[in-house]
Parts: sequence; structure tokens; C-alpha cells
Amino acid sequence: MTEPDDLLHATATDLRLSTFRLARRLRRERASDNLSDAHFAVLANLRSQGRLAIGELAQRERVSAPTMSAAVDALAEAGLVIRVPSEDDRRRVYIEITDAGTDIVSATVHKRDAALADAIAELDFSAKELRTLREAAALMRKVAER
Repeated sequence: MTEPDDLLHATATDLRLSTFRLARRLRRERASDNLSDAHFAVLANLRSQGRLAIGELAQRERVSAPTMSAAVDALAEAGLVIRVPSEDDRRRVYIEITDAGTDIVSATVHKRDAALADAIAELDFSAKELRTLREAAALMRKVAER
């Protein structure tokens, strides 16, 4: 491998390891212990995207339609989502987040942001280091959204 290739692979390895560790820490912060990560992801998707069909949700979460249907069933039973029939096509049903679901997403996001802010504060980064973290976050978002 050439030096640029070595740097690329080392960067990818470091990024993977630190991202997984941070994600694992943040996933522990949740407003409801009864809600799995997969169910939280469905709620977060609905909160950000609005009403979606099961197939659209499944595609966004990269799972099968039957898997998503089971997740929606559990969320509906918990009162966190509702099914809304399409006005145009009786065969089509949309999934919509309820106020209770929105509250759980908001509380979980708040807990995770607070936990991360506390962790950053404990490290007493300089203003320059904080700007570097923000720049890195923007670059990581580009990679994640590609």
C-alpha cells in the first residue's frame, strides 16, 4: 500500500472504532428502557420525516417489510404510533408517530445530547478543539449520508 492508502485505512479504522464506542455509550441513554434501538430508530424516522408507509420505513431502516410490520405492531400496541388509512388508496396505510412517541424521542435525544455534552465538558477541550470536533462532525455526517 502507498502512504495515502495507509492513511486512508488507518483513518477508517480509527473512525470506525471511535464511532462504535461512542454510539454504544449514547444508546444507553434513553427515555424508556422498554424501547429497543430499532424501535427508537422507527420513531425518530417518523418524527423527522412525518407520516410514512411501512414499505418506506422498512427501506429507510434497511429491513424487510414483515420485520418493520412487527416493529410497528409493537409500537402501536405501546401507543407510540398509529396507523392512518390513505384517503386515495384503501390498500395503503401510513404510520404516524403519536404525541407519546414524540415525547420519548425528544426526551431520549435530550438525554443523549446532555450525556455527550457532559463527556466533552469533562475533557476540558479548548475552543479550538471544540471547533475541530464540530468540523469533524460535519465530515462524519457527509460520510454517513452518502
